[in-house]
Amino acid sequence: MHSRTKHIEIRHHFLREHISNGTCEIKFIGTDLQLAYLFRKPLAKDRFNFMLNELGIINVNCASQ
Repeated sequence: MHSRTKHIEIRHHFLREHISNGTCEIKFIGTDLQLAYLFRKPLAKDRFNFMLNELGIINVNCASQ
């Protein structure tokens, strides 16, 4: 069990160091803007298209119309 907690502690200190140095910033992202949902959950068509737009992905078939 010690090896698992040691690994977590190392990651914690790594992140804390980068945040204090200003090389990393933590921002709150609301659930309506979680782009990972695109890959994990079934979405309504309008929500799916919003997520694609946020990622900068365009549908080539619809772009020509």
